[in-house]
Amino acid sequence: MNSLKRLIRTLWGTALAGSLLLTPACQPSLPLLDRIQQEGELIVATQEGPTTYFRELDQETGFEFELARAYANYLGVDLKIRTYQDLGDLLAAVERGEVHMAAAGLTVTPERSRRFRFSSPYQQITQQLIYHSDRTRPADISALAGKKLLVIANSSHSENLSRLQPQYPELRWEETANTSALALLNMVNDGQVDYAVLDSNVFNTYRSVFPELRGAFTLGEPEPLAWAFSASSDPSLFTAAEMFFNQVAETGALEELRIRFFGHREFDYVGARTFITHLDSRLVKYEDDYKAVARELGLDWRLLAAIGYQESLWNANAISPTGVRGLMMLTRRTAREMDVSNRRDPVQSIRGGSRYFSKLYQRLPDSIAEPHRTWFTLAAYNVGYGHLMDARRLARKDNMNPDNWFDVRQKLPLLRHREHYAGTRHGFARAGAQSVIYVRNIRRYYEALVWATERDQHRYSPRPQSLMAMRESLVH
Repeated sequence: MNSLKRLIRTLWGTALAGSLLLTPACQPSLPLLDRIQQEGELIVATQEGPTTYFRELDQETGFEFELARAYANYLGVDLKIRTYQDLGDLLAAVERGEVHMAAAGLTVTPERSRRFRFSSPYQQITQQLIYHSDRTRPADISALAGKKLLVIANSSHSENLSRLQPQYPELRWEETANTSALALLNMVNDGQVDYAVLDSNVFNTYRSVFPELRGAFTLGEPEPLAWAFSASSDPSLFTAAEMFFNQVAETGALEELRIRFFGHREFDYVGARTFITHLDSRLVKYEDDYKAVARELGLDWRLLAAIGYQESLWNANAISPTGVRGLMMLTRRTAREMDVSNRRDPVQSIRGGSRYFSKLYQRLPDSIAEPHRTWFTLAAYNVGYGHLMDARRLARKDNMNPDNWFDVRQKLPLLRHREHYAGTRHGFARAGAQSVIYVRNIRRYYEALVWATERDQHRYSPRPQSLMAMRESLVH
């Protein structure tokens, strides 16, 4: 009997242990948000582009990237970005759960809404028909008949054209996968296609390097951009995103992000044409020198070149009424400080101006982070380090952030007025307001140089395995 009892106890213990081992697997899985916070990583799908995700000043940035990073911080996890060249692959990755969400400038459309759960919108755009100014501007969609129109495959533009086709039976278009907005713009600019369709915010960003391209008209009404979540997963991550958007809207953080990425991108046709002309005729003579100095100092050569363009339009013999001269427009004092013996010598000027910029950059307080640090340095290059510090003190006095360029730039123009500069260390600053414009211009020139570099890498060349195909009538 005792042996039987011992056997029963052994079997019971074994069964109990087995049940304890199986319990976790039998329990319902944690909500998606809990799993993400447990694993400590938010995986976000996006595409490279000027409104989404790109590298600037050797760092990851972009409107969608910064917004997604703020959301990851809100959740208390790290952000992991996965980029997709093809929009269809990106959307499929969200559906399959290979990523947690997409932050890729996605337009909310009826078809997509059946496949995905979308967040509250954070921006409105319109779809623009793009044409070259050498061609006759099409008045409406009916004028596109018989023309070559190109859009990106799986895009909202394709959906929109499909909805319009019953009204315009002669409407035809081509779709291409694994391509970019830059490639489409290159094709229109080079005459390979007649028209393309792009979102207004994307086109407005690239216009500085395609000054001859125009928007003919909009296709449809304004549309919202939003984040996309899998419709098959539980809504916990989506719900948290809604709370996040409420917070950034109330605090003004979302509007500040919009200003940061889009507030300085005004298009000036004459200025853009002049820039492209000087890019081809002047910068080519100094590009290698900018690159060499940038490598030595650990800086982006395009930023240094943008400073040079703002200062002199890349004219080595430039001289101002105040006596500053050369490619980087150095004062006598700065030239002496940087060991520049001949300010009109382009190599000496580039080296001297770049080293001076680097010196100012290193001198700034450690509390100023990128990209604000670069913008502060540009302002100091123009108005002087001391006046910039005075503007930071004025910001701090008014309970503003002295390490935030958008706060400090409000104070720089005040240094012309006695009631504001009287109590500062460095007094009156005539160029305070000018320095704000100076920084804005250099940001525009820098981005134009970045897009120009990217433009030449996105020239479209047809491949036999391309997914491009003519869209025939959808009416059966």
